[in-house]
Amino acid sequence: MFPAADIQSFFDEATNTVSYLVSDPSTRQAAIIDPVLDYDHRSGKASTTSADRMLAAVHARELQIAWILETHAHADHLSAAPYLKTRTGAPVAIGEHIRDVQRIFRPVFNLDDVFCDGSEFDRLFRDGETFHIGALTVEVMHTPGHTPACVSYRIGDAVFVGDTLFMPDYGTARADFPGGSAYMLYLSIRRLLALPPKTRLFMCHDYKAPGRTEYAWESTVAEQCQSNVHVRDGVGAEAFTEMRQSRDATLPAPTLLLPSIQVNIRAGRLPESESNGVRYLKIPVSLAEA
Repeated sequence: MFPAADIQSFFDEATNTVSYLVSDPSTRQAAIIDPVLDYDHRSGKASTTSADRMLAAVHARELQIAWILETHAHADHLSAAPYLKTRTGAPVAIGEHIRDVQRIFRPVFNLDDVFCDGSEFDRLFRDGETFHIGALTVEVMHTPGHTPACVSYRIGDAVFVGDTLFMPDYGTARADFPGGSAYMLYLSIRRLLALPPKTRLFMCHDYKAPGRTEYAWESTVAEQCQSNVHVRDGVGAEAFTEMRQSRDATLPAPTLLLPSIQVNIRAGRLPESESNGVRYLKIPVSLAEA
């Protein structure tokens, strides 16, 4: 019998992102998963309001943060991992295939300070590797498709799936970012859905499917197998891949794609200040020929 984790969720409506505080009640050791740095793209202003809300919960419950975990290099929000590391001393970890994502995006932004070896992070996890949060054992599952580096964290009967799956009425993640693959996404989802039916799946996002009035981010393997609108039981790899590729071709780029990627492949680290004391993010510009 697995020891039960205590799971507290924090929803950021501005980016539709769910961050998690996962703790072991017996030792009060805890991990933060997918933290959000508040960033207003129109003004360029960033704040730590969401991260401070998580820290307030940590202090109120007298928890000790052992890990700051990223499921992947997010394309829709900036990570608050560096800020939380300074406040807790916890290492920042991600899947080892972050190196592949760094190799893809380093030339896009001409980032001379990214060495494509993952050294911006404190720990790179391999598929099948385990580590601990107090008495809780965490298994790392490499679940690529949305990005090459996506991992899911399995803790007892709970799995934090990142952007691989959404709620059953919303479906699955897009797979059209550089290095993404709809076919690999299908294989990753089927791996998750091969877990015991009562396994709880915790999403990183919710956008409220049409007709649903409340946000939601927890389902089960059984619910996903029965009713996921994209990948329920009976949907094969070819049909899913064709659907996902056709759907992705109609989707606009996420609003925070460009700032998020260049920050998050650096483990959430912002660029260094320039001579005037200001930090700058890069926006690549492609000029269409007449």
